[in-house]
Amino acid sequence: MNLVPAELLTVTFTLFAVIDIIGSVPILISLKQKMGGMKELRATLISGALMILFLYVGEAFLNVLGLDVKSFAVGGSIVIFILGLEMVLGIEFFKGDADVKTATVVPIAFPLIAGSGTLTTIMSLKANYGVATLLIAIVINLIIIYIVLKSLGYIAKLLGSSGLSAIRKFFGVILLAIAVKIFATNAPGLIK
Repeated sequence: MNLVPAELLTVTFTLFAVIDIIGSVPILISLKQKMGGMKELRATLISGALMILFLYVGEAFLNVLGLDVKSFAVGGSIVIFILGLEMVLGIEFFKGDADVKTATVVPIAFPLIAGSGTLTTIMSLKANYGVATLLIAIVINLIIIYIVLKSLGYIAKLLGSSGLSAIRKFFGVILLAIAVKIFATNAPGLIK
């Protein structure tokens, strides 16, 4: 296991930006109020299980579909780019499920935390980084997610609506740059 600190930081930050747990705080606060509470640990563990499952069996799943990791990385970079645009422009391209009755799993664990963007990003990053780096980055993000879920009220008061908006736009720009890098790294080998 050869860990490069710069790569771990990049992967951790990329997942943090895609998961966008800070940007989801307003939605999470609303869900918590509607439900009268939230099972933070359960939501964190379910989302972590989905991410780790996709890290290990995502490639086999792609092979069944006749795809390779580079193709998925290019497709994923486009999804990440669109997510970045959403965050920067404040436009919603991807529609979420509004049902709050099963909120611990849907929509909190999936798709808010471990949504299609997160799972796509994990596969895209796997094309460029080692599994150990990805696993550690996922665990770091799960710790952050749990802390954020436990501290929703405090975070909302601390940042305010303008602070949450600024953070969301900042991470959006970072995602756009990451998407361009993933695309540029993987696209040349696909075009024959």
